[in-house]
Amino acid sequence: MRLALSLLCLGALLFSAAVPTAHAQERESVSVRAILVSASREAGTTDRALARYEDTLRRILRFESFQQLGSGRARLSAPGSGSVRLGQGHELELQAESSKGDRVRVQVEWTANNRSLMRTGLVLRPGVPAVLGGPSRNDHEVYAVILIAD
Repeated sequence: MRLALSLLCLGALLFSAAVPTAHAQERESVSVRAILVSASREAGTTDRALARYEDTLRRILRFESFQQLGSGRARLSAPGSGSVRLGQGHELELQAESSKGDRVRVQVEWTANNRSLMRTGLVLRPGVPAVLGGPSRNDHEVYAVILIAD
């Protein structure tokens, strides 16, 4: 009887210890960095601040050179929301919907001067840049945004 009770208590203890571990895998909050970029069709040099993202930008946007125009950061609870002001009238509204492991599902609304440019959903992973191609800036340039979860 004592052995059965001891095993039952040990089992309950192990189960209760496992429950917080399962929840700990969900992210409670995430920091998201956003970078406003000008992508140009004309050959030129890419801003040094974007060097680590240049290959990703070229692959996704298929432009020749890239310049950083602004950046910002937001800390989001999952679920929760926040905003990032990027400069030049551009702003992102971010809504973290859920998290699973190290991934966070985020709804993004990109506005410029109070005009909606894009609404989309992304799954962000820490350190993996997500790139949004945006509207034309002029005849040979477009805006883009890089999002990176920390």
